[in-house]
Amino acid sequence: MAANELDSFLNYLRYEKRVSNHTLTAYAGDLNDFYGYLKETYEIEAIQEVVHVHIRSWMVFLLEQGLVARSINRKVSTLKAYYKFLLRQGLVKANPTVRIVRPKVPKRLPTVVDGPSMDKLLDELQFPDNYAGCRDKTILELFYGCGIREAELIGLKISDLDLFGNQLKVLGKRNKERIIPFSTLLRSQFQLYLHNRAEAHAEAPEWLFLTDKGKKMYPGLVYRIVHHYLSLVSTLAQRSPHVLRHTFATHLLDQGADLNAVKELLGHSSLAATQVYTHNSIEKLKEVYRKSHPKA
Repeated sequence: MAANELDSFLNYLRYEKRVSNHTLTAYAGDLNDFYGYLKETYEIEAIQEVVHVHIRSWMVFLLEQGLVARSINRKVSTLKAYYKFLLRQGLVKANPTVRIVRPKVPKRLPTVVDGPSMDKLLDELQFPDNYAGCRDKTILELFYGCGIREAELIGLKISDLDLFGNQLKVLGKRNKERIIPFSTLLRSQFQLYLHNRAEAHAEAPEWLFLTDKGKKMYPGLVYRIVHHYLSLVSTLAQRSPHVLRHTFATHLLDQGADLNAVKELLGHSSLAATQVYTHNSIEKLKEVYRKSHPKA
């Protein structure tokens, strides 16, 4: 195992690219798996010995293990980033990933909660009359009202909330800040939540959202909250925080929002990442056409 090279790469990601801990763990896992395969299958430990045939063999092995194309592509992307770094550092003379072709991934539209289900979730559903119930409703309102990521929500501090200006400061990927406006209805929910928070956790830390014990929220709890309440109003297979982010973007575009504006609200680095949400709107138009046009 090329430990020194791997450590250098991970430090580069951590301190220069400033990726999240989750991304860092994924990169490290992919590379450790790759080198484990090389050692077991080819008795290769030196990175200089790796050629594209070894990588293709690994990809076939992953397919035989039942990994889907999307997961394999992520691992290949990790290798490509790793070898670009090694090449720049002069640790390898050639990049064996250049000739690698990623397996095709079938197009998959984002999972979206329909409008009536969202209305039922936020307007009709009864939440427990305590701190946890108020917190959970605020979290759901925030995911749908602002489209932020799970990690962004967990990282919010009270100081990021501007109730006077109806806006939220969010720290996104690669420490990129963006400002997201929110509605007066969401402001009222924030005010109610902050009142409950102060009563339940008077000496609480600066994080906006807290566990029942007054600690910083964590991904597993946020997921369970969203999954539980979406289960009460929807039969969708996927009921995660990211589904509410998809719903936020799709509903905006369905109502005629500008694609570039949605891109900025989501914190996407490129328009291509946002355009995936237009497919849901197009499919909706096609369905209206099929049902309404006499010659359809």
